Amino acid sequence: MSKALNTLSSDELDGRLIALLRKDARMPIVKLAKTLGISRTSTYARLEKLQKNGVIEGFTVRLSTAGSPQQLRAHVLIKVKGRLNRATEKHLQLIPEITALHAISGVYDLIAELEVADALRLNELIDQIGELEGVEETTSSIVLATKWSRSDP
Repeated sequence: MSKALNTLSSDELDGRLIALLRKDARMPIVKLAKTLGISRTSTYARLEKLQKNGVIEGFTVRLSTAGSPQQLRAHVLIKVKGRLNRATEKHLQLIPEITALHAISGVYDLIAELEVADALRLNELIDQIGELEGVEETTSSIVLATKWSRSDP
C-alpha cells in the first residue's frame, strides 16, 4: 500500500470507493480493494457500512444513448399551487416515464426528468403533468446531448 493511501481519512477512502462504484457499480471487491490499496475485508466492510447508513441506496444500469437512439430525454420545471406539493409529488410518481423528481429553489418548485420514446409521447406527458391538480405552470426543455456526467466512466 502506498504512503498516500495510508494517510487517507476514512471519509476520503469512502469517497474514492463511491467514485469507483459510480464508474462501474459491478467492479469486483478484489479490484476495488486493489485500487484503494486496502484489504478485501476492509473494502467489503466499507461498502456494507455505506449501504447500511443509506449513503448507497442501490445499484443501477446506465443505458447508452447509442443503444436507444429513439429515447428522448427532457426536463420539466413545475410550479405547484400552495400546499399541494406533496399530493402533486404522489401523482407524478405514478408516471413511469419520470425517472427523477427534484425539489428546487426559485420560481419553480420541482423539476422532473423524463425519458420517452418520441416527441408525441413527451407532448402527452407535459399536458398530463399540466392538468394535475396543484400544477400551476410547467416549462420544458429537451435534452439534446449530454456533454458529460459525473456517472460517466
